[in-house]
Amino acid sequence: MRIVFMGTPDFAVPSLQALLDAGHEVAAVYTQPDKPQGRKQILTAPPVKELALAHGIPVFQPDTLKKEEEQARLRELAPEVIIVVAYGKLLPKAVLDIPPRGCINVHGSLLPRWRGAAPIQWAVIAGDEKAGVTTMLMAEGLDTGDMLLTSETPVGARETAGELFDRLAQSGAELLTETLVRLDEITPRPQNDAESCYAHMLDKKMAVIDWSKSARELDCLVRGLNPWPIALTSLAGERLKVYAAEPADGCGEPGTVLEADPKKGLTVACGEGALTLTEIQLVGGKRMKATDFLRGHAVEKGSRLGE
Repeated sequence: MRIVFMGTPDFAVPSLQALLDAGHEVAAVYTQPDKPQGRKQILTAPPVKELALAHGIPVFQPDTLKKEEEQARLRELAPEVIIVVAYGKLLPKAVLDIPPRGCINVHGSLLPRWRGAAPIQWAVIAGDEKAGVTTMLMAEGLDTGDMLLTSETPVGARETAGELFDRLAQSGAELLTETLVRLDEITPRPQNDAESCYAHMLDKKMAVIDWSKSARELDCLVRGLNPWPIALTSLAGERLKVYAAEPADGCGEPGTVLEADPKKGLTVACGEGALTLTEIQLVGGKRMKATDFLRGHAVEKGSRLGE
């Protein structure tokens, strides 16, 4: 099948590779413009672009698909279907109407739950017991199109958003391949808008830990914000990143240190229950196990985090 692929981050790479492995003709790849990254702000190509160039596929990086010249180029490419995986831009109706087999999106959630930009992270933050991927026919709304196939998986009790992200990227690639094989026999299913919820983009403001919340909620938050932006609190006036934690027994004033032992770890009271911090980092310092941290930093029992 002749395909134009649109995608940008790591999540989209397995899907593009799966199309190539299946022998589809990828006429072109559309991806977001290169962006500066890291402390030195080095201009960096998106992962999808790197894979496309490695296979000699033409790459286009327009700022928008609303311009007539961009739409004309897509028409000249004559794709039978456009595949969209975490592209990061909404497709205007003029683009949606170009391919005769439609535009198919691979979305990292069990739609209609978690429409939007960060479905995998929000599934973990919300404490969902299951997650998955959905292929759908794209419509003008945000992740509102008719569903084709879904693939479901349990969310691991200690799984981070990054770990789930990697698993679902592979599941999405497999589901995309199956969708294209079965495209003529699949009956699209409308979404129930009443069951939808929105997964807005993550930001650093939401990373600050509110110790009045339950240990369960904070455990999910820590896992859902890993690998970015990482849950954050403060210790003796210094910012402390929390990469990993787990619920524990204990009670006290929220934010109070209940245990600070190099052998037992760092346990903090929550609004309900307690949370043992297992992997932390003072901003500017090294990321390390909390037990190792406590061997070099004196933290008094009864002191408060987040103040």
